[in-house]
Amino acid sequence: MIERVQITVRGVVQGVGFRPFVYALAVRRSLHGRVLNTAGGVLIDVEGAPDTLEQFESEISSYPPPLARIDSVSSRGGFALARYTDFRIVESDTGGESLVPVPPDVATCADCLRELFDPGDRRHRYPFINCTNCGPRFTIVEATPYDRARTTMRDFGVCEACRAEYENPLDRRFHAEPNACPTCGPRLTLADADGRPVSPGSKPGDDVVSRARELLSRGAIIAVKGVGGFHLACDALNAEAVGRLRGRKHREDKPFALMASSVETVKEYCLVSEAESRLLLSGARPVVLLERKAGATLPAAVAPRVGTLGFMLPYAPPHHLLLEGSDRPLVFTSGNVSDEPICYEDEEAVLRLRGIADYFLLHDRRIHVRADDSVTRLVEGRETVVRRSRGYAPAPLHVAFEFGRQILACGAELKNTFCLARGRQAYVSHHVGDLENLETFRSYERGIEHYRRLFDLHPEAVAHDLHPEYLSTKYARAIDESLLKIGVQHHHAHVASCMADNDIEGEVIGVAMDGLGFGADGRMWGGEFFVADFAEAERVAHLDYVPMPGGAKAVREPWRMAAVYLSRALGEDFLNSGLPFVRSMDARAWATLSRMATTGTNSPETSSMGRLFDAVSSLLGLRGVANYEGQAAVELETIADRSHGERYEFELAGNGGIIKAEPVIIRAAEDVLAGVAPEVISARFHLAVAHLIAAVARRIGDERKLDRVVLSGGVFQNVFLLRHAGRLLKSSGLKVYTHGRVPTNDGGISLGQAAVANALILRGKV
Repeated sequence: MIERVQITVRGVVQGVGFRPFVYALAVRRSLHGRVLNTAGGVLIDVEGAPDTLEQFESEISSYPPPLARIDSVSSRGGFALARYTDFRIVESDTGGESLVPVPPDVATCADCLRELFDPGDRRHRYPFINCTNCGPRFTIVEATPYDRARTTMRDFGVCEACRAEYENPLDRRFHAEPNACPTCGPRLTLADADGRPVSPGSKPGDDVVSRARELLSRGAIIAVKGVGGFHLACDALNAEAVGRLRGRKHREDKPFALMASSVETVKEYCLVSEAESRLLLSGARPVVLLERKAGATLPAAVAPRVGTLGFMLPYAPPHHLLLEGSDRPLVFTSGNVSDEPICYEDEEAVLRLRGIADYFLLHDRRIHVRADDSVTRLVEGRETVVRRSRGYAPAPLHVAFEFGRQILACGAELKNTFCLARGRQAYVSHHVGDLENLETFRSYERGIEHYRRLFDLHPEAVAHDLHPEYLSTKYARAIDESLLKIGVQHHHAHVASCMADNDIEGEVIGVAMDGLGFGADGRMWGGEFFVADFAEAERVAHLDYVPMPGGAKAVREPWRMAAVYLSRALGEDFLNSGLPFVRSMDARAWATLSRMATTGTNSPETSSMGRLFDAVSSLLGLRGVANYEGQAAVELETIADRSHGERYEFELAGNGGIIKAEPVIIRAAEDVLAGVAPEVISARFHLAVAHLIAAVARRIGDERKLDRVVLSGGVFQNVFLLRHAGRLLKSSGLKVYTHGRVPTNDGGISLGQAAVANALILRGKV
């Protein structure tokens, strides 16, 4: 008996070789029918014996292609027989609601690399080699379903040889939409600082790459157009070139990302575990933060005063060609001027990077969506994403609950991402950046519209931060007035983000610590303890408020927070304490700032743990003025003596709801005067914060009968603190949840906003 069934497969199943996989399975089992992409996934219309169809469906779920991710497989029977005589892959159906996740960009696979360096292969040294298992995806897609005509590859014709591969279901390049070769595909061009070609680029690009390698070896800075945008590259071992790049880019101290040809080269500079090697070699090819080896011979300007280096391996063919056979790493930093979004269009890059780059390595494959490199690290054996972008986005995150309505969550101001949510999927965007300039904000607006079109999303509610001056908040309030607008407190969103990240629901002890977030009382929070679920967050303890004289300027000048805390702890007599900090401080400026703090003039109050880290860093003479966000805290963590066990003590005032840091500041100041090493003082402070977190969480747990603790916020990027706090909490019998899939910093806020908004809607509270 022959039956006809239709099988629908949803998930990451387009652009990953899924239809050829289905074709091969069907042919092997002598089944007849059709397979096609639809807006809702992959549809398989197949006829055969019932037991054979059952085995076929089971194999689809059990042995998918390496890049596929199956979310669901459903089948329906009872159809009249079509009496197919063969099995075919047919054209896509473009109708209906789009529910198909577009694949992230994938690093060049081993098969393509073998061909790239095979003199006998027709794609030998071709800089745009790819196949069904690798290559650009999200950054070139203009619309779904994912077919060549809806990507930027539509700008190029297809030669007979490439078409034969593309149309052969048993070929590795069957329906590989970016498929190309030297005859018909994109080309590289080397241009001078004004964008004028210095090499004809009439061949596959090898001469161009060889010339670029030579220029890099002579100290040149080259803007390299990649998969998601431009990088600025130079020889990482050439101190003069690195210093020149840092000066031209106006990036005083923030560490540069590095690219090396192999894991073995990375191991010359960093300690690399087997798990970290696998992460470096993964298809996402993120920047991996690794512990720096003592005595690693890199110029100080590569990553000043930090204990980690951010390395990635080549992920696009031009990278492999640039680094071929080399054991010298390259600086490979974002192609932008400090704080601007990365360049991704040729003319824009030449205009904005003129004066930084000596040369441009360009290509003529358009980038539709810019995407920064992702940044990640391993913490206690678990991958912890620091910046989620190329290689990860736009793959949706699956959550344990159902979104009752489609929701747009607009994210925060810094490290912005947005999130569009539907069903059990949260589409957290690629990293947008800091919404502090017009160009980044325009990129943010375009990104939201692209996601809405790409995934056929129609938000019915918009979640946003409470801060009225955030551009993301203004955007949320300005769009379609018919949409439900839901304000979500910043730190509640942090806690909810970590809950959603870990697929947990119900009440938890939420610990949210960061630089700043607008509080429910109008003050700036950042050192908070909650009893929270998705719908509610009761603030049960927090750091005592202190003024921030000058507002945002106190973030850029940590010495102000050190002076505020010393004044609170010791009174104005701290000026006569003999502390080196006081001798280096601008006393006249402090006189003005002190009056501002006393009168509340331009001195918003904050409970921020991040600002306390700034204060201690500055007190130790590490960082009086910050050149990038979080620098003072990063440098404080870097020097901490990992072998030290003593700690300071915070004061829990009254019923324990207000946490006073003055005792910590007093002890730290005494240690400075006594000549205690800054490394030891840093360790004592870190351990004080870790024990504070554990003590307050234990108290809340005992009082509220809760045993789950959620840690979120930018402060928990501090691995030394996170490890100690986690171990102390676990030793108290508490279950500890930290971030993995989305960042603990503000890059994860949008997911939390969506989760909170959804809970409020479902409970009828908005």
